[in-house]
Amino acid sequence: MSATMPVELAPVVSATARWLSHAFPSPWPGAFSSALVELQARQAVTVAAWLRYPTTIDAELLTIAGPGGADHLDWIFGVAPGDDRDQWRTWVDEVAASWAGAILTDPLLAECAVACLGRRTGSRGLTSRFRRLLAPDEQDRQAAVLLRHPDLVASIADLHADELLRLLDGEIAALRH
Repeated sequence: MSATMPVELAPVVSATARWLSHAFPSPWPGAFSSALVELQARQAVTVAAWLRYPTTIDAELLTIAGPGGADHLDWIFGVAPGDDRDQWRTWVDEVAASWAGAILTDPLLAECAVACLGRRTGSRGLTSRFRRLLAPDEQDRQAAVLLRHPDLVASIADLHADELLRLLDGEIAALRH
């Protein structure tokens, strides 16, 4: 696996980050705050998608089979399914959204997830690539206060948290010792 995300994951990352940033928008008005939420969601979803689809073949199979869409996530939130104009919603990956939610709300888990990616890719520069995820500044935290709130995101993060924890078990143990 290289340190570059397979191009096949781009629509899934984009759609899933968009869904998260719409579900947990910035409480502050303005394009800048919205962009900060989107950036943090995108970084978390990128890590989650990379972990979930670690090889180019996995990503290509995702393109063939499809990620599943946002319907179940919308149902959890009590939102009516989108209309036909919302084609992007078919590219939302529920597991990636769940893992991203868990990563965004738990700094140790985020650190472990990025460390796992670094180990898989043989890349050491991932910490700076995911700075907004790993070391958000005050503006990042304020803009994404809803997206990073464990209680608010729990209904999504808990959906597939066990799978993520099993995947990262070795990284978590290494960081705790």
